[in-house]
Amino acid sequence: MKTYGQYCPIARGSEIFAERWTPLILRNLILGCHSFNEIHDGLPGMSRTLLAQRLRALERAGVIETSKNPHGRGSRYYLTPAGADLHDVVFALGTWGARWLEIAPEHNDPGVVLWTMCRLMDRDRLPERPVVMRFEIADDHHKRYWVLVQRPEPEVCLKPPGFEEDLVVSTDAEWLTRWHTGEISLDAARDRGVIRVDGPPSLVREIDRWGGLSAFAGVGRAGSA
Repeated sequence: MKTYGQYCPIARGSEIFAERWTPLILRNLILGCHSFNEIHDGLPGMSRTLLAQRLRALERAGVIETSKNPHGRGSRYYLTPAGADLHDVVFALGTWGARWLEIAPEHNDPGVVLWTMCRLMDRDRLPERPVVMRFEIADDHHKRYWVLVQRPEPEVCLKPPGFEEDLVVSTDAEWLTRWHTGEISLDAARDRGVIRVDGPPSLVREIDRWGGLSAFAGVGRAGSA
């Protein structure tokens, strides 16, 4: 690991935290990802080899610890007390980004948005039986995604999950992101015709109850009234 060669705590902390991909790895651990695949699913564009290297570096730095998977192959990854102490650092960075940085078209990745929605859904409010939501994204190369709203862990799929579809959400990448980030409510988006939801009305009303909005949905934009 490269060093700045300075005693300053900012310099020494940056040597660990400011490494490319590391803040996102920590974000995924904070969101409850503990297996290698769970962590990697939220990091499209990062190779599995590089993720393995970063995890080893974080373990050496005392930020994470690993244990054998009691249910099969592989390891489980957990934040140590030092790693958990980075929670406020990660969310301070996210708050600053939500307040000051614009979301450009290249940031609107539906797969990442839906993955994050699944991680943030309120587990206590999920339906008793699995609900399948098909997302039709007009301007995305995948076009279709399926979200399996289920206990204990909701899941986003690139192929039909094998259950009957209950809801179909039609939109584009930009408006999906705007909904997730709290810029527009689902009801308002439907009224404007930028998001369409087909399915039983009683089930459509449950979508907001399940949660899944960005953790930074309540952060006001800089300069906004």
